[in-house]
Amino acid sequence: MRLLRLIRILWVAQRHGLDEFILGHERVRPLAWLVRLLLFWRRLDRPRGERLRLALESLGPIFVKFGQMLSTRRDLIPADLADELALLQDRVPPFPSEQAVAVLARAYGRPPEAVFAEFDPTPVASASVAQVHRARLKTGQACAVKILRPGIRRVIDHDLELMMAAAALVETLWREGRRLKPREVVQEFAKHLDDELDLIREAANCAQLRRNFRDSPLLAVPEVYWDYCTPEVMVMQWMQGTPISRVEELRRRGVDLKRLSRAGVEIFFTQVFRDGFFHADMHPGNILVEDSGRYVALDFGIMGTLDERDKNYLARNFLAFFRRDYRAVARAHVEAGWVPPGTRADEFEAAIRAVCEPVFDRPLKEIAFGRVLLRLFQTSRRFGMEIQPQLIMLQKTLINVEGLGRELDPDLDLWATAKPYLERWMSEQLGWRGWLARLKEEAPHWGMVLPQLPRLAHEALRGDRVAPLAEALQRLADEQRRRNRWLRGVAALLLLALAAQTYLIVHLR
Repeated sequence: MRLLRLIRILWVAQRHGLDEFILGHERVRPLAWLVRLLLFWRRLDRPRGERLRLALESLGPIFVKFGQMLSTRRDLIPADLADELALLQDRVPPFPSEQAVAVLARAYGRPPEAVFAEFDPTPVASASVAQVHRARLKTGQACAVKILRPGIRRVIDHDLELMMAAAALVETLWREGRRLKPREVVQEFAKHLDDELDLIREAANCAQLRRNFRDSPLLAVPEVYWDYCTPEVMVMQWMQGTPISRVEELRRRGVDLKRLSRAGVEIFFTQVFRDGFFHADMHPGNILVEDSGRYVALDFGIMGTLDERDKNYLARNFLAFFRRDYRAVARAHVEAGWVPPGTRADEFEAAIRAVCEPVFDRPLKEIAFGRVLLRLFQTSRRFGMEIQPQLIMLQKTLINVEGLGRELDPDLDLWATAKPYLERWMSEQLGWRGWLARLKEEAPHWGMVLPQLPRLAHEALRGDRVAPLAEALQRLADEQRRRNRWLRGVAALLLLALAAQTYLIVHLR
C-alpha cells in the first residue's frame, strides 16, 4: 500500500516537473540534462509555484493541508512559492453518505434518525478532514453536523511517514537543509493535524470564541450542542449568511463593504490583544456575512494563542512601526530575548530601517502589512532570531485579514484602522486602568495568602533553615532588654537629680 502511494507521489511530482527542486542541487546537477532528455514530452511552461500547487492538489487532502501550512513559513521558502501555496483551498470531493451515516451510528450507538428529527445525507460542504451535513434536533433547532472522514488518521499516518523520509533526504542532499529544519516543519504540521482530528477540541475552541464575542455586533459564533459531540462528530448551531468571497452578492444585499472591511480589522485585533485567542484559519471558505453586516465564523480546528508577553511585544512593535521608531523595534526584539544576547541593537535597527523606509515612502493604503512582516522576519533570521510558532500563525492570519479587507475595500488603510485600537490598548495596559485590572486579578490570590502570613512566618522561624536568624533575633531582644534596664536606671537618677535641684531652688529663695 505504501509502495503504491510512493509510486503515485513520484509520478505526480515528475509530471509537474518538481524534480527541478532536486536537480538544482550541485550534487545531482550533472544529471539534469539526462532527466530532461528522458522526459522531453513534459510541458513545464507554468511557473514552478503553480506547478507545485497543482501537484499538491492532485495528491489529495493531506498534501493540500501541508501546502497550506508551508505557505505560512515564509521564513523557510521563497516568496513565489509561498504566494502560490497560499491559494490552496480544501476543494475535496465528499465521501459517500453511507459512510457518514455509519460514523454517526458508531458514535451514538444508534442510527441518525433516532438522534435527529431530520438528517440530510447529502453534505453541504466538504474539506480535507471532515464534511458537514444539515440536520435538525428533536428539540427543533437547525444544526450543522461535522463528521470526520473515515480512515483519515490511517491515511495521514502513512503520508506523514513519507513526508518525514523526504525531509530527511532534503537535509542530506541540500546544503541549506539542516538550517531550514524540514523534519521539524513536518512535525509541526503533524501537531496541527492532530488537533484538527479531534472534533471535541474544535468544539471547545468554538465555545471559547463564542464566549469571547457574546452579544458582539461584529462577530457571530455558532453555539455548540455538547450532548451530540464526540471526537468524530461535532454538532453546532446552523448559521445563515453569504460567503464573504461573493462581493457582488453582498453589495446587492446592501452590506456596507467599507464598514465590513474595518470591522474585520477590529475583530482581528480584538482577538489578538484583548483575548490572546484568535481564529487562525480565516480564509474565505470559513467566513459568512449576515445581511446586517455581522461576520459569522466557521471551522475552529486551528486557533492561535498569545500570552501577555507576546501581546505586549506585538503592540510595542506595531506602534513603533506606525511611528517609524526603528530603535524601539530593535529594543523590543532584544528585550524579548528573541535575538541572541550579544546582538547589537544599533545594527539590528539599521537592518530594520533598510526594510521599512522604502515601504513607508508610499501612501499607507498601498502598504501590504503582511509583506512588511515577512521582510522583517527574514531580516530577523539574519541576526539569529528564533522563529516563534505563534507569531508565524499570526502572520498568516494577518495576511488573510488584509487580503479579505482589501477585496472588500481596495482603499482599506490597515495601519490607520489599527493604530487607534492599539494606542487605546497600550494606554489601558500601561495606565491606571491596567493597574486596576491587574490588581483585580491578583486580589483573590492575596485574599488567600494574607491571612496565612502570621502562621507561615511562625513556622518559618521554627524551621531549621532559619534557626540562626531566630537565634540572632533572640540575642537582639536580650540585648535590647539589658539596654532598656540601663536606660531606666539612668532616667531614675536624672529624675532624682532634677527633684533635688528643684527642692534647693525653692527653699533657697
